[in-house]
Amino acid sequence: MADLLFIRLALIATLAAAGAYLRPFHANPWVGGVCGAATAAVIILFELRLNRASLKRLIGAAVGSLLGIIGAFLASWVVGNAGFEPRTAAYANIVILLVMGYIGLIVGAEKGDLLNLAALGGLFGGERSRRSAKVLDTSVIIDGRIADIAATGFLDGSLLVPQFVLRELQLVADSSDAGKRQRGRRGLEILQRMQTFGSVDVRIVEDDFPQLRDVDLKLIELARRSECKLITNDGNLGKLAQLQHVAVLNINELASTLKPVVLAGEAMRVFIVKEGKEPDQGVAYLDDGTMVVVDHARRMISRNVEITVTSVLQTTAGKMIFGRLAAAEVGQVS
Repeated sequence: MADLLFIRLALIATLAAAGAYLRPFHANPWVGGVCGAATAAVIILFELRLNRASLKRLIGAAVGSLLGIIGAFLASWVVGNAGFEPRTAAYANIVILLVMGYIGLIVGAEKGDLLNLAALGGLFGGERSRRSAKVLDTSVIIDGRIADIAATGFLDGSLLVPQFVLRELQLVADSSDAGKRQRGRRGLEILQRMQTFGSVDVRIVEDDFPQLRDVDLKLIELARRSECKLITNDGNLGKLAQLQHVAVLNINELASTLKPVVLAGEAMRVFIVKEGKEPDQGVAYLDDGTMVVVDHARRMISRNVEITVTSVLQTTAGKMIFGRLAAAEVGQVS
């Protein structure tokens, strides 16, 4: 980072000195120096913007600009032979060059995302593996389920853990609050465990974005620049990432999708833990937290019973299962 800062300052100083010495447009040295420094600032801003673009967009922009310039030269040749007054022709040529170059640059950059660089092999052969990488956020590491999923082999590509996420985990592990301290240590232990998996490539990456203070924004920027997916269980982070066109894998959504499907008429065994809201109802819970409401089971609290599912209700808060006691259980109650 210090090297880049030195190079940028050197560029500004060089162009400012050149402007002061050469005095473009017959300006005095001070104005020439300011013009040179302003030119360097524009170049640096352009460079910062290029750093945020993907390789495909850069290639698309370069090809689009080249085609636009070629088209501008052909159009300028037509204008030059059309008999316009020299100043008018010169102005028209400048406008055509800027317009064609600009359109080629913008259209090429937008269409560059359609390029499949991995198909070219060779220099671009690593593009496929880079795009299959996934960035882990702090919450999903502390959660721990990512380790079990990775151990099954369902995740392909590398799992990227940024240094700023490690720093956040360390801060949580060193917290004075016992709960936070335990969560932070758990996260570090989960990472150590994942690094022992032979089938999982866990990489610590040095990429950082000092201009962004929030860790969530840094994660989104890293995933966007690397063109890889973000794994999280934070719903708000997932929505923010999707707004910036970053693909998100939410562990909570995966867990919800993988919940066992229960159909009406099926039998199951549950443990009644408390009475329900309606008279003579009992309530049980499945291992994943799904509530099971059983009719005529109030007397069966603290007992395992066999029930028959009568209906399944899907709500925004989750799934609820309704059932009744099996015939054998009804006989025991009576």
